Amino acid sequence: MQEEVNQKVISLSIQGVKITASVLKAALRKFLEMDNRRKQKATQVKMAEKTGRAQEKGREKARKKIEKKKPHGKQTIKQLNAQGVQLSNLKITDENIKSFDRVARKYGIDYSLKKEVGADPLKYLVFFKAKDVDVMTAAFREYAGVELKKKQVKKASVRKKLQKSVERKAKHRQRVKQRQKSRGQER
Repeated sequence: MQEEVNQKVISLSIQGVKITASVLKAALRKFLEMDNRRKQKATQVKMAEKTGRAQEKGREKARKKIEKKKPHGKQTIKQLNAQGVQLSNLKITDENIKSFDRVARKYGIDYSLKKEVGADPLKYLVFFKAKDVDVMTAAFREYAGVELKKKQVKKASVRKKLQKSVERKAKHRQRVKQRQKSRGQER
């Protein structure tokens, strides 16, 4: 209990020749007004801090919104240049560029494709951000591996498989007939 009383004690000093109840009352009013101003100022500071944080959050949301609007993946060269980064390019001679698109999306690469005009074998220029060079090389390695696997494993058509099985059956029948004939002659 003593601690509560000690914490609530205020000191007020007044200079005066004759201190009456009205003078004491006026002094306490001034003290309370100053105390209220101090509290209001503290709340204003807190509110300013809150609004500052709110404004900061708002700015952050706006930045995220702008970043979401930026195109990702395949885009035009104009869009890549608009992002204000240095671009690099590579030449690709493959016609199946769609499979590269899948790999590039997997690695999150922003890129642009442009056909090279007048090239006898069809060539593409792949433009990408210079900072993505390492990611781009990894993506090209995977892309090249996928393409090599596709070229190595050429699947025979169903018709050819069917034709081969029919030929095998016919050969097997002929062998069986020849065996039967040869067995019949030996007896």
